[in-house]
Amino acid sequence: MAIRTFQGKTPVIDESAYVDDSAVVIGDVTVGADSSLWPMVVARGDVHSISIGEKTNIQDGSILHVTHDGKFSPGGFPCRVGSYVTVGHRVTVHACTIGDFCLLGMSATIMDGAELGDKLILGAGSLVPTGRKLEGGYLYVGSPVKQVRPLKEKEFEFLEYSAKHYSTLKDRHKMR
Repeated sequence: MAIRTFQGKTPVIDESAYVDDSAVVIGDVTVGADSSLWPMVVARGDVHSISIGEKTNIQDGSILHVTHDGKFSPGGFPCRVGSYVTVGHRVTVHACTIGDFCLLGMSATIMDGAELGDKLILGAGSLVPTGRKLEGGYLYVGSPVKQVRPLKEKEFEFLEYSAKHYSTLKDRHKMR
């Protein structure tokens, strides 16, 4: 794995977390307990901070980045991913906030300043535009994203199941 210090900031990765050998983690990044970053993930906290909660999995080819403090983004935007979150393959999580117990479908894109509430599902290929706020408890799909319907009880259960499954799977990968 490539863990790189950038301008005096070194990633802080909980000892129970798993970072694949091909993942790259740079700068001001915190990875919580039992979380996992899978092959080809990039978490680049070079111009602001990234935090990943507990039992969160960031799957293959996903990118987490931030926005700097500047004329067009006063204060900048960090990237915050909550706990028990499943980030599908090739998802772009850019300078936004993701609540707890969320599932982000494959190839979704979440833009600067967007906020996703707790316990929601974002469909594959969806685009959450800059600054958009999504209420928890719903399924969202489309580009730009639209609220489709409330989540069903089995979907709420799946959110926790998915996160726990990946937490267990990462332990098997750590043993190799």
